[in-house]
Amino acid sequence: MKKTLSPLLLFLLLSIMLSPAAMAQSSYRHGYSPRPSRVQTIERHGHEYIAWHRYYVGLRLGFNVAHVSSDSPLLDGSNPKAGLNIGLVTGMQLTPYTPLFFETGLFYTQRGGKSGSGSDKFTYDLNYLELPLLIKYKHFLGNGMNLQPYAGGYVALGTDGKIKDYQGRQAFSSYEDGYFNRFDGGLKIGCGMGFNMLYVDACYQLGLANIGQDDFDDTHNGCFTINVGVNF
Repeated sequence: MKKTLSPLLLFLLLSIMLSPAAMAQSSYRHGYSPRPSRVQTIERHGHEYIAWHRYYVGLRLGFNVAHVSSDSPLLDGSNPKAGLNIGLVTGMQLTPYTPLFFETGLFYTQRGGKSGSGSDKFTYDLNYLELPLLIKYKHFLGNGMNLQPYAGGYVALGTDGKIKDYQGRQAFSSYEDGYFNRFDGGLKIGCGMGFNMLYVDACYQLGLANIGQDDFDDTHNGCFTINVGVNF
């Protein structure tokens, strides 16, 4: 003898079968695409919005041109010094209908500076683990391209580095007593360009923390960086 489904059981089965479609429809309605690499245009109250994916992670590899400006002749390395910048970033959309993102991550970045020339040359290696704290605005240009101006700050912790005195033929840690502090922090401003998964940007970091151990002499980092990478 066949049993008929009760109205309550039938309702529950229909709800389970239709829930994925309802969730997908809701995600499109709120500007979230199930294909995170795609960008869509949606309409709400007669206005069009660009629907970006809510979250992303990215890899970055870059080139630094850094310097150290100091009131102390011993620590002043105002001549530029090249270094590498490598890291991982993650970003999150702050509002559903505005392409405004918060981005952070972790970088290993090589900074420092130079002073003098020839046998009187000093080089300062200051390498850090850096945490950026940025607000980005993504402006959609079409054909998979977007412009990403950003601003914010950073905090960094010195990991390693050497001061090389070419005249005295000596090399010692940059963080020895009388030289540099390990902590750094400051402002970061720049602009990126995305093309599908590819990404490139340029930024300048202005150190606000006094990285010199002498309280009477101001010593600050400065760094210009170009990065390339991918976003997922």
